[in-house]
Amino acid sequence: MMSAVFEPLTFACGASMSNRFMLAPLTNLQSEPDGVLSDEEYRWLTMRARGGFGATMTCASHVQAVGQGFPGQLGNFDERHLAGLTRLAAGIREHGSLAITQLHHAGNRSPRDLIGIDPVYPSADPETGARELTIDEVEALVEDFVAAAVRAEQTGFDGVELHGAHGYILCAFMSPESNRRTDRYGGDIAGRSRIVFEILDGIRARCAPGFLVGVRLSPERFGVLLGEIREVAQELIASGNVDFLDLSLWDVRKEPAEETFQGRTLMSYFTELDRGGVRIGVAGKLHEPADMYWALDQGADFLLPGRVSLLHHDYPNRLRADPGFAPNHAPVTSEYLLGQGLSERFLGYMRGWQGFIVDPE
Repeated sequence: MMSAVFEPLTFACGASMSNRFMLAPLTNLQSEPDGVLSDEEYRWLTMRARGGFGATMTCASHVQAVGQGFPGQLGNFDERHLAGLTRLAAGIREHGSLAITQLHHAGNRSPRDLIGIDPVYPSADPETGARELTIDEVEALVEDFVAAAVRAEQTGFDGVELHGAHGYILCAFMSPESNRRTDRYGGDIAGRSRIVFEILDGIRARCAPGFLVGVRLSPERFGVLLGEIREVAQELIASGNVDFLDLSLWDVRKEPAEETFQGRTLMSYFTELDRGGVRIGVAGKLHEPADMYWALDQGADFLLPGRVSLLHHDYPNRLRADPGFAPNHAPVTSEYLLGQGLSERFLGYMRGWQGFIVDPE
């Protein structure tokens, strides 16, 4: 199975990864307050490209100012972001890694004290103070996602991923709990997922045929239903507009939370789909080399390790050089993580992960 991890992977659009490792999109708070790329963010990502990841994906980059989800988030909604995005794409590609940026809008998880106005959501959410988007605003949101993809292509990125997971706005549209609209963007799952398909139509119309396009999905939690998300996944494949699906599973070996689907892995409900040329990547507790081999053996096409890529910027290169490579585990020290390319700002965020950083007294 080690040889399978290092086999190249070609996507339908023609883009190719040199191996099966794609850096998971990880929140890190390292960019400047206005969304401009920082030197810290550049270093963190290009170290992973140099460390052997076949594709390097950025953190979630917001496509509207009102969609910012956290301080220090990378932006992709304004001309001032172009120079940094150009530098970043070139720095990743310099090491033979595909450069991918994730496109994002936080929805009701955009803090009011950060964005300066009430956040927006498919339907009003009294708990967070988010208001319902008007239909004109939904159409503008579609355009802003498409424009961000065009901007990514213009600045040299090989592709983009739509963040349709974790309760953020595209995921919220697909949830019957958070989307109670009665217009064409609500109702059944076809209406609730319409925004995703319209964005993809726009990207394909305005970007080159060789531009790589993927979608991240949460198959459960956040008010979504496994059966519906599986249906969306199959429709995405059938549309011909996506090259890959990125499944955020929390644990690649877990069974579904919904009782009627239990008895097999959550991942299996997607690897069994009629995929055509669409590739499926998985994320969730991929740490040991054995986890990587198992996921590929179970039908995944590529892997999106997250936490272990914080601990080893060069995980792929280490595994290639040593089949017996045993990765480190948390807790680790701040000094160790600084050596892996995390900045002080990133460390500040990581200290919120219980038991990940333990410094000597």
